[in-house]
Amino acid sequence: MAVQTDVKKYQNYINGEWVSSSTNQVDASINPANKNEIVGYVQKSAKEDLDLAVAAAKSAQAQWKKLSGAARGQFLYKVADELEKRLDDIAETMTREMGKTLLEAKGETARGVAILRYYAGEGMRKIGDVIPSTDSEALMFTSRVPLGVVGVITPWNFPVAIPVWKMAPAIVYGNTVVLKPAQETAVTAAKVIEAFGAAGLPAGVVNMVTGPGSVIGQGIIDHPDIAAVTFTGSDIVGKLVGQGALARGAKYQLEMGGKNPVIVAADADLDVAVEQTINGAFKSTGQKCTATSRAIIMSEVYEVFKEKLLAKVKEIKVGNGLNPDTWMGPCSSESQLNTVLSYIEKGVAEGAALLTGGKRMDDGELSNGFYVEPTVFENVRPDSIIAQEEIFGPVLALIKVDTLEEALNIANDVKFGLSASIFTQNIGNMLSFIDEMDAGLVRINAESAGVELQAPFGGMKQSSSHSREQGQAAMEFFTAVKTVFVKS
Repeated sequence: MAVQTDVKKYQNYINGEWVSSSTNQVDASINPANKNEIVGYVQKSAKEDLDLAVAAAKSAQAQWKKLSGAARGQFLYKVADELEKRLDDIAETMTREMGKTLLEAKGETARGVAILRYYAGEGMRKIGDVIPSTDSEALMFTSRVPLGVVGVITPWNFPVAIPVWKMAPAIVYGNTVVLKPAQETAVTAAKVIEAFGAAGLPAGVVNMVTGPGSVIGQGIIDHPDIAAVTFTGSDIVGKLVGQGALARGAKYQLEMGGKNPVIVAADADLDVAVEQTINGAFKSTGQKCTATSRAIIMSEVYEVFKEKLLAKVKEIKVGNGLNPDTWMGPCSSESQLNTVLSYIEKGVAEGAALLTGGKRMDDGELSNGFYVEPTVFENVRPDSIIAQEEIFGPVLALIKVDTLEEALNIANDVKFGLSASIFTQNIGNMLSFIDEMDAGLVRINAESAGVELQAPFGGMKQSSSHSREQGQAAMEFFTAVKTVFVKS
């Protein structure tokens, strides 16, 4: 491809140095709000580049694991400071590269800073327990030890938060990492890695290699020197990651898709329910694994809820995320836009009623971007494609029900189980929802999207590998338990 000389070319980060790939090829990262703008070029690497990064990580891990958890934590505090210094630049880059609003991008980058500081503190926490032995003259205890080199494969929708919430615990628990970010947001990822480099981590502790998933992602799955793989992305790719890791005995962690419902009970505060449903469905253009895609509403309040919802949806300002009055940005890429439009067509073909939206927005300054209208369907069959498959776009299906039992049955009748919400003032409804909802994250009177960094995060069914990320739960994946028996 012809490279524009006035646009920066970002390199791989291997063994503490920025280096070009062996292929001498690059991919352009395109601004989804303006397809004529190239945000930057990123390396289109080959397997031999990955091999160099893994070798560097393996070599560095021997000394890194010997540091105390507190010492490793001190490095993360420095990374947090460096990321905070770069917050505005990274957030603007994220908006230009991925499309989410600048306000959301700043919030995500600030979350990355908070995650780093949280895990820096984890370096001071206990990593084992004393266990009574049947031998009164013996001491028995457990300790947690690092796995080795961890391969980190991350998506484009949270290009700061997700890499950080995987890398930070991996590092503080004594592992070294090789990051393969999504190619679509690899410029943002490179700027995050710059913060790690500026913090003075020993060479090889953190490495980044960009390139096609079929080459670099598959290389991470197959590499004999990568002890564990942590992945966030689609369930289709995630299953391949798990199968490949299992085949060679590597540990793996998968966070995949969602088809997340909100249930609106007859006694709900409808203004709150409408606001939070819209936030869950349309913020970040619906491109969250925890985004609300189904609103299951009691028949007594269905029409009022629908009227309030449509009025608010029609007020949503769509545009370039850098504009301060923009509430919803573009889809992240032309491919993602086409996927969303194809699902809208399927919804219409299945007989669902299109209440608002449904079309590409290409007037005026929107003509060069990948914009789609916020879209709401009703008369959606629970077994229809748009009620079953993850769309990953600003499309909401309304489903009317007569009882909470019916609502819960429909909410659970999908292959995913990531997050879910209910809006109600009735404690009985709340308890039934908590007990019966088959999801890893359940929220009451709040949007389905969002989890606090100190809390475990992950899903049921095909939303995850049944492991959990974030909070102290991260230690379960990034370490192995060693049982010690000592007798004099």
